[in-house]
Amino acid sequence: MPLRSRRGRGILAATVIGSGMTFLDSTIANIAAERIGRDFDATFGQLQWVINGYTLTLAALILLGGSLGDRLGRRRVFMVGVAWFALASLGCALAPDVSWLVGLRAVQGIGAALMMPGSLAILQAVLVEEDRAAAVGAWSGLTGVASAAGPLVGGWFVQSYSWRLAFAINVPLAVVTLVLAWRSIPETSGGHTGRPDVLGTVTVAAGLAALTYGTTSAGTGWGPRQIAATSAGGVLLLAFAALETGLARRGRTALVPVRLFRDRVFAGTNAMTLLTYGALGVFMFLLVLDLQVTGGYGALPAGLATLPMTVLLLLFSSRVGRMTVRIGPRVPLVAGPLVAAAGLALSLRIDEGHHSYVSVVLPAVVVFSVGMTLIVAPLTATVMGAAPARDVGIASAVNNAVARTGGLLAVAVIPPLAGLHGDAYRAAGSLTHAYRLATTGCVGLLVVSAGIIAATVGRRARLRD
Repeated sequence: MPLRSRRGRGILAATVIGSGMTFLDSTIANIAAERIGRDFDATFGQLQWVINGYTLTLAALILLGGSLGDRLGRRRVFMVGVAWFALASLGCALAPDVSWLVGLRAVQGIGAALMMPGSLAILQAVLVEEDRAAAVGAWSGLTGVASAAGPLVGGWFVQSYSWRLAFAINVPLAVVTLVLAWRSIPETSGGHTGRPDVLGTVTVAAGLAALTYGTTSAGTGWGPRQIAATSAGGVLLLAFAALETGLARRGRTALVPVRLFRDRVFAGTNAMTLLTYGALGVFMFLLVLDLQVTGGYGALPAGLATLPMTVLLLLFSSRVGRMTVRIGPRVPLVAGPLVAAAGLALSLRIDEGHHSYVSVVLPAVVVFSVGMTLIVAPLTATVMGAAPARDVGIASAVNNAVARTGGLLAVAVIPPLAGLHGDAYRAAGSLTHAYRLATTGCVGLLVVSAGIIAATVGRRARLRD
């Protein structure tokens, strides 16, 4: 149906509001972490799980969510995901202690994994062909606005009222989404037969959970429990790789089509994604926390400190995409991580005596944001260009899952290695020292990711709009 029709506009609105909830929510937890820690007397490890509980289930299940939509109906799975996400958000708002909050954040991630893959798939499936590009562009821009609103809305709720309201806001948004979806979106499916790869999903979820638990709890030292959990996670992830390879050889449906990784460009760009989004996850988590603890920022100004990144992405991503078509992806994908690394290096000036936003924080955030702006559009185009036309959708989904996994593992591993555990994050001196060590590690991740692209992506690598 045409985008300009009443029903077409309803379809776009439903997918934008639904996806926008997840973009909004992704910023709220970072902003609320300091207040949650204070209210619940939480350790740093528990704050890590408030972030990672959500990311873990989302990263592990997002590919299954897309597969279920193709099999059971995209509207049905999308609406289930929206309702699930809303109920979990309400649970987060009412959580009586940090353990409940962590568990409900994991439940919330399941809803996001069911909802997110369907939004773009619905636009591609139900709109007339000539309107699809415009619809995807509108979806990208409007969900970008939701990302930009996250620091403002979340920070305002946390600072002026309660972090609980920052989660509860998802409930009325979900109700509007469900009404629009019910009235506007027709049911479609991909016509796939056979069972989804449940064993692969369980294996990768268990592997990521064990690895995350082991590395997060290692903040207090590497004992038998931490070593066993981390080792089990590594073994399960290796078993997952072997399982997916075996399914592909037998012609069975695999969660991850391993054939895609035989392409050097696809493998290289996903390795770069893992490291780059790992650095991004750690920086966004620790910067907002450090500004509140060390700099004395309120939740609202601390959240707004990262707003330049969203603004630069909104303003310049399309221009960088057009530039990439002219000069190829190699230059921006090598330069982007190096510029972002320079921004992180600038942020090392932030400490108890140097936390002025204009002279210290803003230059670092802007330089880092310029680097990320050079990365995002070329990375997406290169990942999808490296895949055959029939696999573009799954290639994009795999890259999305890799990005989430990078943030999950980096937030689990790097802060404990930098010395953050227990209640050390509440002392400005301890947090500043750990922030510098962790940020230096993230600089290393970005430099390595630039080297991977230099070794794997040629100047004329194939792109796809």
